[in-house]
Amino acid sequence: MKKVVIGLSGGVDSAVSAYLLKKQGYEVIGLFMRNWDSAANNDILGNPNNPNDICPQEQDYLDAQKIAKHLGISLYRHDFIKEYWDNVFTYFIEEYKKNRTPNPDILCNKYVKFAGFQEVAKELGADFFAYGHYARRKTKNSEHFLLRGIDKNKDQSYFLSDLSQEQLAKVLFPVGELTKSEVRKIAKDQNLPTAEKKDSTGICFIGERNFKEFLKNYIYSKPGNIKTIDGDIIGSHDGLMYYTIGQRKGLEIGGNKNYPNAPWFVIGKDIKRNVLIAGQGRNNPNLFANRIIVEDVNWISKTKFKDELECLAKFRYRQKDNTVIIKWIDKDVLEVIANHPIRAVTPGQAAVFYDGEICLGGGKIKASYQNNKKLMY
Repeated sequence: MKKVVIGLSGGVDSAVSAYLLKKQGYEVIGLFMRNWDSAANNDILGNPNNPNDICPQEQDYLDAQKIAKHLGISLYRHDFIKEYWDNVFTYFIEEYKKNRTPNPDILCNKYVKFAGFQEVAKELGADFFAYGHYARRKTKNSEHFLLRGIDKNKDQSYFLSDLSQEQLAKVLFPVGELTKSEVRKIAKDQNLPTAEKKDSTGICFIGERNFKEFLKNYIYSKPGNIKTIDGDIIGSHDGLMYYTIGQRKGLEIGGNKNYPNAPWFVIGKDIKRNVLIAGQGRNNPNLFANRIIVEDVNWISKTKFKDELECLAKFRYRQKDNTVIIKWIDKDVLEVIANHPIRAVTPGQAAVFYDGEICLGGGKIKASYQNNKKLMY
């Protein structure tokens, strides 16, 4: 009997994944990943006046224990705190210090869930590794392909775009062929303890807390002016790192008699002068790029394309596909030309490329241009 070690997070997706694997005849072992040391990082573990109010991470572990008991499988717990701190959180903070908007989930998958996890799973005798991601994998002629999940609204291939052939070699995605509603139905039909548990949102080490207050613990913030592209002062900001391109909420600009009564959006950052640039209108022309430079590109296929390639691209999660032409300008740097202007292509975020259902790979957005004019972000 083949042995599968699955990342059992305490959520419904991994619970159903474990159930499906067991149903398929695998010997299933659960592995709970502890990635964040709440106590060591001054986080609130719970409400001292309510002993039943505990840290969400610990609640997840309790839920994972319930799932394992319900399914009759073993559950191990392992700390990946150092790996997470060194490879994910440190990068996250350094990117914000540069006033970029990082995506730590991609690095978490690469360095923790598909690296550290797999090493521990091997020690447990794993033949395969499994996760509750909404994605698919296929192998043809000894080459491994990452595919979008069947449920387009839940597809997580975007966050898996930095994986290698080796990391994909023995991966199983049991719920990748299902929709979320089908997963919920299976969980309810099997009376799984987390059948009704809501999906987790946000960055795991921040959770439901105030994002701005969290960053203040790690980065010095310097307030400054909000200006128009012409240099008029129209407000003040708390620190450039707190704002992202295309943002509307939280600018607190309004009632300026010199401008129309229309919403303001972040359209750029003048880092040297510590100025946040704002403009009116969601479709402000300064928000749109048709040429993007993407660095640190991971190409999943064994072979790279030559010359140019027409494909699809996403520049943020849940964004609609954009038709682009890409070409290499260095060994891991791509120039991307879009067939139409794309809104708020933000440095630090991931650009991920597709050939239909196949995820080709992705990289980090370095800079955005309107033709040959570099945008202010």
